[in-house]
Amino acid sequence: MNSKNFTPLVFLASLGAGGIAVMPFVLMQYTVEHGAELITRSHLWSLGLSGISAAYYYSLEAIMILFTFIHLALTVWFAAGLFTWMRTDSFRELIMDPLKNAAILAPLISLLMTMNVMIGPLRYFLPVMSDNFQSLFLPAMIFWSLVFLVVMVTEIKLLEISFSKGFDITQINFGWLLHPFLLGMLTVVGTGIAAMASDHAIANTAAFLSLISGSMGVFLLLVKMVILFKSHFQLQGLPEKHFLPSFLIVIPNITLFGLSAFRFGHFLEHTHGFDLGAYFYMVVGVSFGFEIWYMLFGMVLLGDYFRKNHFREFYVTQWGLICPLVAFVVLGAFAYDVVLSSFVVYIVLALMMAVTIVVYFELLSKHIRCSSSRKANLSCEV
Repeated sequence: MNSKNFTPLVFLASLGAGGIAVMPFVLMQYTVEHGAELITRSHLWSLGLSGISAAYYYSLEAIMILFTFIHLALTVWFAAGLFTWMRTDSFRELIMDPLKNAAILAPLISLLMTMNVMIGPLRYFLPVMSDNFQSLFLPAMIFWSLVFLVVMVTEIKLLEISFSKGFDITQINFGWLLHPFLLGMLTVVGTGIAAMASDHAIANTAAFLSLISGSMGVFLLLVKMVILFKSHFQLQGLPEKHFLPSFLIVIPNITLFGLSAFRFGHFLEHTHGFDLGAYFYMVVGVSFGFEIWYMLFGMVLLGDYFRKNHFREFYVTQWGLICPLVAFVVLGAFAYDVVLSSFVVYIVLALMMAVTIVVYFELLSKHIRCSSSRKANLSCEV
């Protein structure tokens, strides 16, 4: 890890690995009958699976294990580089640049994904966690609250820099949406704690703090989306190729805020006795419906990029392609359970998961080749 060339955007690689680790868990959670609790390995294999079905679920478990390991390994590796880089002038220069300082948020998003990996894949495999799940919520709440403070202080500081320094608004790109992305990830974890904790003090505290981060995130998402599209239509043609992968970052934002609203609804039902009925259908249905047309639009828009650039070059922003694919599958699993339990939907989600894994290893291969100078015919900007 060369601190001179380090960029915090490399954490998009560990974030993507964590997202892929969570995908099979979410798919099983909302497509396998197992009762009201979060699914565990004992739930799944008590169904007496055999043959092709057993092989399929073994493969899902293998994906969870492999990508949990990749996520944790990359997180530790990149964290070492991050702490070294934060003592350099490059860090201070990045923070003071409103057009680029959103990159510093990627490590925090990846850290919050680690909490999802613990609640999902790790708890799925470890009976000591699943059997004592409620006892984990107090330490989880304490850790999440500390992350909450760091995120809010960081976001407000970056907003203050943007307002005080000013910048050329025509130079912004969709990577700017890392701000609401981080707040959405923070909120989805918080609402998850609120929805699942049996202790009302923990649930109510997590829910209220989530309203703070969630309202800020939704506000920034709406404002930034309007500014981004207005700025784009004032210019001619597509953004530079380095910024094109970030066009799809709208999708994980929609997934995170949609699932936050979904989990907040469960909090209201479980803790306060509300009966929300069709609310869950509307939240998931509208969110997933939006993502379907936006994903199709984005893929058409990026067609030339994939044909001419993606497979011949590597730059760290290409890691931004993984999160939208992960987010689409995750929200699709919720939609399968709440909106449309169709075999066709399930097949599409399974194929999207396979594509995501292939793209991840393609990017990982290019990243390793570029980092080790084994570039072959690859143009590298790490």
